[in-house]
Amino acid sequence: MGRILAVRLDSDGDVLLTGPAVRALARLGPVDLLASPAGAAAARLLPDVAEVLVHAAPWSGFRPPAVDREATLALVEELAGRGYDLAVVFTSYHQSPLPMALLARLAGIGRVVGTSEDYPGSLLDVRHRRADPPGGGHEVEAAVELAVAAGAPAPAGAGLRLAVRRPLPDPPAEVAALDGDFVVLHPGASVPSRGLTPGHAGSLAAGLAAAGHAVVVTGGPGERELAAATAAAARAAVPGATVLDLAGRTDLPGLAAVLDAARCTVVGNTGPAHLAAAVGTPVVSLFSPVVPPERWAPWGVPVVLLGDQQAPCRDSRARDCPVPGHPCLSGVGPDAVVGAVERLAGDPAPDPEGGRACAS
Repeated sequence: MGRILAVRLDSDGDVLLTGPAVRALARLGPVDLLASPAGAAAARLLPDVAEVLVHAAPWSGFRPPAVDREATLALVEELAGRGYDLAVVFTSYHQSPLPMALLARLAGIGRVVGTSEDYPGSLLDVRHRRADPPGGGHEVEAAVELAVAAGAPAPAGAGLRLAVRRPLPDPPAEVAALDGDFVVLHPGASVPSRGLTPGHAGSLAAGLAAAGHAVVVTGGPGERELAAATAAAARAAVPGATVLDLAGRTDLPGLAAVLDAARCTVVGNTGPAHLAAAVGTPVVSLFSPVVPPERWAPWGVPVVLLGDQQAPCRDSRARDCPVPGHPCLSGVGPDAVVGAVERLAGDPAPDPEGGRACAS
């Protein structure tokens, strides 16, 4: 087969979950990946991606842009010029591949494959359906199923695990000096309902420090205030504790390097949870049930999942917490997190079949 276009127009975490499917497609031929600006950094971290293309799609993302006629036509022209033989449009269970399928048709791509509950007309050559119950199965499994429907060989074992390109950059010197004996706490999230409040994050950092763990607090440029408050609370509660604040100081490969060096990562259901899984680091998953864990829990590494999965926000897909006090996560105390970290630190081996080891 000639050149293949894989499409995943979501955020970093979603792109990382598509990694095993992209590697499966790469056994058919060279794969380029079309990503959103929010997912491009993760796309560049995926093994077996030949080239990353970037497009801000108006039908996808937390804050989708307005329709840009010129940018859309330019994308069609670029895809047409590259002469792809196959386009595989990866989406989550609640999304439609049809807008992208239309652009692929306009670009003259000969075969277009996607998962769609909606009638696709002539837009898809292969209309894949997710397994029962509707929308069921983990996102990694669903993406692999779509790749196989497109003609890729079915992966197994290590082929189902998340992965990143290596070598990774060196972590910051103060992190390297900890020699891997530290826990990462990532309190923020791209969707507010899935992150921690400052007070809760500070109590967890303090609990970890009091238990004798060095704590590295991470976050993006927009999470500096949250990370600073988290680290300050731990230092105030446990004078002399080792608490580093790296928020805004690493790009995505740099964050991967920090997570790779850590004993364990404590994080909500957001992109860094999947990045930790992609480098093989166990995850204490503070999982807000606005989306189901059976689809979105960290994949392929030991996981302890904490949080009230029967909370009123369950399956609401709420972006902001609809329940005062964020009780699904704020009810998880420091003792539970410390216990989970110490449990995982003694059980670092990944599931040999590539699935997730999930416990609450």
